[in-house]
Amino acid sequence: MKLVILDCDGVLIDSEVISAQMLIEELACLGVQIDMAFVARHFLGRSYPTVMQTIREDFGLDLSPGFEAQYRDRLLRAFEDRLTIMPGVNDFLDALTLPVAVATSSSPRRVEASLRRVGLWDRLGPVTFTASLVERGKPAPDLFLHVAKAMQVLPEDCIVIEDSLPGLRAGLAAGMQVWHFVGGSHMQPAPPEVPADTRPHHRFAQFAEFFQIAPELQRQR
Repeated sequence: MKLVILDCDGVLIDSEVISAQMLIEELACLGVQIDMAFVARHFLGRSYPTVMQTIREDFGLDLSPGFEAQYRDRLLRAFEDRLTIMPGVNDFLDALTLPVAVATSSSPRRVEASLRRVGLWDRLGPVTFTASLVERGKPAPDLFLHVAKAMQVLPEDCIVIEDSLPGLRAGLAAGMQVWHFVGGSHMQPAPPEVPADTRPHHRFAQFAEFFQIAPELQRQR
């Protein structure tokens, strides 16, 4: 292995519950009633345009041009108050012998604000890639393949760390080794099972467990 590619939301930052709550509340104002389970099934790990397309198709609701800006602004304000880094991330990055990159479905503005909020932007900003760079977002492999090419690494030499089903599928479709992170608050009290055709190579709930699975990738002190 020569590169670790990390998802952002639900992996580096514990953001998915906040994002889901904000979207549920914004849609409720328009008469659309969804719950956390619906968000997890249909929206987790997907880009904003994909989410909006699903809402249009499932509920016949054509959202106004201002809806996205209103939702994003409210979400970033919530992040300022409530967003936290996933436990163990900094220690993991310090101990890892491989270079890392970030591949996220979030918008450039959102991922920068999020990583700045938790103190990771200076460290990861230069190697952060968003779905806006490719034609197709997750579960298509395009973003992961783009990252591998940019980092000059073959896809088969990459480890992908993902929490969402679309992310797992994207990593597998890219021909990469896929690790399922299930430590986010949106995975509690019990992470969901994944379909048989989307089984990851490994599954872990705390970043310290990564080196229990792959001790050869831990820097020796």
